[in-house]
Amino acid sequence: MARKKDTASLTDSDKDGRLQAVKIAMEQIQKQYGAGSIMRLGENVKQTGQVPVIPTGSIALDLALGVGGIPRGRISEVYGPEASGKTTLALHIIAEAQKMGGTAAFIDAEHALDPQRAESIGVKLDELLISQPDTGEQALEIAETLIRSGGVDVIVVDSVAALVPKAEIEGEMGESIIGLQARLMSQAMRKLTGAISRSKTAMIFTNQIRMKIGVMFGNPETTSGGQALKFYSSVRIDMRKIGNIQDGDKIIGSQHRVKVVKNKVAPPFRIAELDIMNLGGISKVGGLVDVGVELGIIAKSGSFYRYKDKVMGQGREGAKMALDENAKLAAEVEAEIWKRVKSGVEVPKEVGEKAE
Repeated sequence: MARKKDTASLTDSDKDGRLQAVKIAMEQIQKQYGAGSIMRLGENVKQTGQVPVIPTGSIALDLALGVGGIPRGRISEVYGPEASGKTTLALHIIAEAQKMGGTAAFIDAEHALDPQRAESIGVKLDELLISQPDTGEQALEIAETLIRSGGVDVIVVDSVAALVPKAEIEGEMGESIIGLQARLMSQAMRKLTGAISRSKTAMIFTNQIRMKIGVMFGNPETTSGGQALKFYSSVRIDMRKIGNIQDGDKIIGSQHRVKVVKNKVAPPFRIAELDIMNLGGISKVGGLVDVGVELGIIAKSGSFYRYKDKVMGQGREGAKMALDENAKLAAEVEAEIWKRVKSGVEVPKEVGEKAE
């Protein structure tokens, strides 16, 4: 009986031959499809380094995301019930991108953007690109053109539920067209993903919640637009309003819990709590107080908050006011937070949990 050839170990000459064959194949691929079409992963990591991000405007959420913000070159989804802060968060990301010198676009499929609200959040209206498309196809084609231009840093589509297919708009009221929006989103995801990665555009979709009919056990909630967006999203953020912020009898803002339910760039399931004020949007100083307390930068004794043995104020609102009135102190606390995070201090799973 012939002895079976041992293929478990290769000689040096065999290894050299295989490596040379791979090298030739890579050269052929690069010649046919262009430089960068194939490379070793280590080379790619050296070129790109850490995942490029755009901050969210909330340090608590930036830490919950694990990389310091919304990743560029990827798709992200922000979903939740009505009045949960989805559009506000998207506008803050746009404002942060503009602060970094970037270009932002807002595709307003809901036709409901409030320019005054956007401006109060910090969005530069003169620099913001806005489109209010008539159909879902038009919205996604506009997004594709902007992405392929390579000059837009962040694109927000608000919202998936409002991306109505052309056939539905042209049809009769009450006419049932099953699965049309899901097919539209599925095709869009297939077409856009590669272009988004190459252009390093942060693509953000806001989405609404729907209820599954007849669900007896488990979570009956789902999002509109089918399953494609769930699969193609690198980050999925669930936003919920959990309470109001009051000044006496007057409601001046709301408290929100944000859960990162999917994350391909860092560990998922982290939670951030943030304040959204009626005037000014997300409270940056609120996040600084909460995270500062959790990391031991700000000390809390009774109802008083202290920083470096100096009293900041009484109660959480008093500490927020101290940082709001002293920009230098706020910058110092923020720098100390990032210093500790970069030094390896473990961030709690629930980031920005209410101190009171």
